[in-house]
Amino acid sequence: MYKKVVATMDKILFLEEKARFIRAETLKLHKLAQETRIASSLSPIEIFVALYYGNILQYNPKNQNDDTRDRFIISKGHGSISMYPLLADLDFFDKKELKNICQEGTFLGAIPDPIIPGYETINGSLGHGLGVGVGMSVALKIQHKKQNIIVLTGDGELNEGSNWEAIMFAPQHQLDNLTLIVDYNKVSMLDFSKNIIDLTSLNEKFKAFNWEVYEIEDGHNIKEVYDTLNNAINSRNQKPKVVIANTIKGKGVPFLETHSLSHVLSVKPEDVDSIVLELENGK
Repeated sequence: MYKKVVATMDKILFLEEKARFIRAETLKLHKLAQETRIASSLSPIEIFVALYYGNILQYNPKNQNDDTRDRFIISKGHGSISMYPLLADLDFFDKKELKNICQEGTFLGAIPDPIIPGYETINGSLGHGLGVGVGMSVALKIQHKKQNIIVLTGDGELNEGSNWEAIMFAPQHQLDNLTLIVDYNKVSMLDFSKNIIDLTSLNEKFKAFNWEVYEIEDGHNIKEVYDTLNNAINSRNQKPKVVIANTIKGKGVPFLETHSLSHVLSVKPEDVDSIVLELENGK
């Protein structure tokens, strides 16, 4: 179960194609539901694709509570609308449900809910996902189980003090079944992250707390994302692991990629079509 997977060229091309597909489908959902947080949902797409389509994450759509599954906690839940088309594509739920996003009677809201098939948990206010993950890691250790716990946070989310309680606790208890992925897109809700709380150097902060640190220089290079996540998650050196993924908020939508307020901005429905066309043409 924990043998390293070799990234062949065919696999990388497949993952790149899936990333373009998920980005296009996410934009189509945003066209249907303008209230969705599109910029935050575009930055972690390659992370999601590598974990699921790259078979790094162990999951079972036919039995979502399978005891042998890895646990993936998306702490930045609002920024994961891109999980909807991915989960539908992997048969966690019917693809027809996507067109009902944000409509009455659907389970697909603008902010994900734990009733969505494939979501392990949603943790309310930002800053709680890592603590939940640490608790799961401890439980699995006590039970002598080998499953992985993977937690995804945003960088702005790390401003929450509750994260640092978990960051201190995890290495003391040698939780090497735990991997934190930071979607380091450098834009918070109302400004660039550095203008609110500057996290530089995030690598050194985690090293100071005795975490095993990995960095992805380009969080949209699917080979680098795949290889780094695969190595980190499968490492067992009696330390928790953190993968700092340098991403671009709003990746694929030029005006969002550089805007300090991208978190709260929408893409006009008439603009979505041209962006999706480029993605579907492999650009």
